[in-house]
Amino acid sequence: MRSCLVVLLMSVICLGCNRAEEARRKAVENNLKQIESALKNDHETYTSAEPEVSHVIATETEYYTTGPQQGRPPDGKLPRGTKVSVVEMAGSYVLVKPESGIEVYIAADSVRQEESTTIDVSGIVKGGNQFAFDLYQKLRSEEGNLFFSPGSISAALAMTFAGAAGETEAEMAKTLHLKGPKDQLHDGMHALQAYWTMPDKQKDIRLNLANRLWGNEGYEFLPEFLTVTRDNYGAELARLNFAQTEDARQAINGWVEDQTEDNITELLPVGVISAQTKLVLTNAVYFHGVWSDPFEKDRTKDEDFHLTTTDKIKVPMMHRRDKFRYGAADDLQILELPYGDGSLSMVVLLPREIDGLLDLESRLTLQNLQRWMASVKYEDKVKVYLPKFKTTSQFQMADTLKSMGMELAFDGERADFSGMTGGRNLFLSVVIHKAFVDVNEEGTEAAAATGIVMKPPSAAIQAPKEPSVFRADHPFVFMIRDHRNGAIMFLGRITDPLE
Repeated sequence: MRSCLVVLLMSVICLGCNRAEEARRKAVENNLKQIESALKNDHETYTSAEPEVSHVIATETEYYTTGPQQGRPPDGKLPRGTKVSVVEMAGSYVLVKPESGIEVYIAADSVRQEESTTIDVSGIVKGGNQFAFDLYQKLRSEEGNLFFSPGSISAALAMTFAGAAGETEAEMAKTLHLKGPKDQLHDGMHALQAYWTMPDKQKDIRLNLANRLWGNEGYEFLPEFLTVTRDNYGAELARLNFAQTEDARQAINGWVEDQTEDNITELLPVGVISAQTKLVLTNAVYFHGVWSDPFEKDRTKDEDFHLTTTDKIKVPMMHRRDKFRYGAADDLQILELPYGDGSLSMVVLLPREIDGLLDLESRLTLQNLQRWMASVKYEDKVKVYLPKFKTTSQFQMADTLKSMGMELAFDGERADFSGMTGGRNLFLSVVIHKAFVDVNEEGTEAAAATGIVMKPPSAAIQAPKEPSVFRADHPFVFMIRDHRNGAIMFLGRITDPLE
């Protein structure tokens, strides 16, 4: 086996000297070294017991059930994010065993060790959360309920950032709080999104993310840009004829609907796509989480919800008394409601005063959230009252992003996305975001999508003796948060559960 690997590595080294081939050679060499190490260290496991899943498909790849043969079509494809265990080497191919249990052969450069366990994503998470709160401060002037996915918006804009250059790149990095070398950023985004693209149904949590590029027929993009968006974001390029505007719009909206379980419809309204459109970047997020301890439906009763200090309505209020992570600080109550195995949770920030939402929102920063969460701890008996609610929000975000410092990207004369095409011939014309959430006794369903259209220029509290009471009967802020790394995937407020 070792001699075969040496021969294979030597042949790979001779593939070519251009930058793209050199990058591919290094990736293949690294993958083969990892695979050889895995086989060496775990040989006993692979031959005598069920292999452990420690590798993942990096990009959608063809597979063969009886070994690849020249001129023979593949037996199918494994999607990006599929977990596999490596069984043995077979020349430039690897025999792997997906979770489905059927061993198949795939190309060696399409499998690698799970990066989410080796790449430090803390900087990306911190920057993404900071962007989430910056964006909230801009959007909170809208009346009524508010809900959006910072994760979806960040992923879509990170793909456009891959093609940004010069001052446009610098402005985007500052607005999105992106730090460090570009290649490390995209590797980190890929590792972070691995949590989303590799769901575990046994956890009663589904968290999926999908990206796609839609390019105009005949319009050329740089291979380097397509490689980054494909390999790090799973965003394959689909070709459309944007002169057929309605057909193109329906194709993109149909993809979004499929990816979000039909919860996000008509992301791109009539008029957004035109014959001048050259590229549309889309991101879709779908989440479904079952509470670790669901609320009992027969305990849900119509109770008062205070819209203001003088106005109130009747809403279906869920109730349970149980052990919860609960805290209090700065005239604020904090409740954490876990989903499934607890890796993700909803965090509810409830002002003690009925009219305290505006003050809470003015103090909603990453630093304050960290301080507030420090007060949260397990309490054996907490009385929780939480309204059922369902809401949808949609935003045209160009003006918002420009006000946050991302002006050049929307300027047809000055935008620099030469990393996409080699020339300064594209700018952001439209950024649209739409999000949906439904909270009930069983859990939460949430979805969001972001579309970007590009055109050419023209402190802890002691537990009380009596059970703590968390009665969310007035406006509050909430978020859905990855407990493993702190990433905020959804963020919003409820001012009227019936809106």
